[in-house]
Amino acid sequence: MVVRKSRLRPSRRSFLAGTAIMAAGLTFGSRGAFSEEEKALTLYNWDTYIGPDTLSDFNDASGIEVKMDLFADNDELFAKLKGGNPGYDVIVPTNDYVERMIAANMLMQLDLDKIPNFTNLEKRFQDAEFDPGRKYSLPYMWGTVGIGYSKKDVKSAPVSWKPLFDSDEYAGRISLLGDAQNVIQPALKYLGFSLNTKDPAQIKQAEELIIAQKPRIKVFADDNGQDLLASGEVVMCEEWNGDILQVMGEDDNLDYALPKEGGLLWQDCVAIPSGAPHPQNAHAFLNFINEPKVNAAIAEAIQFATPNAAAKKLMPESYTGNPAIFPSEEALAKCEAGLYLGEDITRLYDEAWTRINAA
Repeated sequence: MVVRKSRLRPSRRSFLAGTAIMAAGLTFGSRGAFSEEEKALTLYNWDTYIGPDTLSDFNDASGIEVKMDLFADNDELFAKLKGGNPGYDVIVPTNDYVERMIAANMLMQLDLDKIPNFTNLEKRFQDAEFDPGRKYSLPYMWGTVGIGYSKKDVKSAPVSWKPLFDSDEYAGRISLLGDAQNVIQPALKYLGFSLNTKDPAQIKQAEELIIAQKPRIKVFADDNGQDLLASGEVVMCEEWNGDILQVMGEDDNLDYALPKEGGLLWQDCVAIPSGAPHPQNAHAFLNFINEPKVNAAIAEAIQFATPNAAAKKLMPESYTGNPAIFPSEEALAKCEAGLYLGEDITRLYDEAWTRINAA
């Protein structure tokens, strides 16, 4: 299960030089192509997880006014909608939460005939284990969780999770993410287990490893490990690749690595929640953000990997050839995407996290 706290800060939006792929001036078709619903749409999204002009360009193309509310993590998103949709048309859950929400009948089935830009997606993203046939979600961005580090402050690039989970080499100068799954799952990978294990004994072993390491951990960071790294407060941190990429753009001493045991592979998705007041507008928005130039502008702004093959063709080699954004197939083969493992396993994680924090 992937839990994302706050997203990239606005000051960290670095646009790639020399590209002409911003949405300004694009032609998206006539407004008649959009639905005749009330010209409104409410998006529930992560912080700063959209292109700077995406919403205004959609409004220009469709006449649909977009309001965007922000959530801090998947748990907040799930809780907000569990008791009924308060008025959201499009949401951005992570892969395992897509599966969890499907099981809870919280998502509307998509009409892919109304999303012709679906064909722009890479073939491997046109299906998903957590959403077979892409009946309920489309991929938005994807990436990994690995290790950000300061090249001048570490002896060598981290090739394993060991410095974060099983070493005193950088005691007091390391940080981990601040939630159960994103701490326990890489510990499971380090121990040689699947991060999707349902074995209570293996989850307990990961818990004990983290508790033993806890005196050496400076902080369980609520997704601000990149800021701690940039300021020099830590020399190594567990973080989202895109967040580390942003600070790498400001300081060439910083870098990102995927451990040899494998990292966490995540996929953020766009979906229409059950009870959406403007489902036709929502379909139009999902189609719009998969327009190649629009999607490329979003990816350019937030520096995560796009699943949109047509958009990727518009991007420079500095983006498409960056292994921190697009790892090698060999590296990806060692990574795992978190799956929804059921409420009983979720409870095990929560109980383990409570004990880790209390230790």
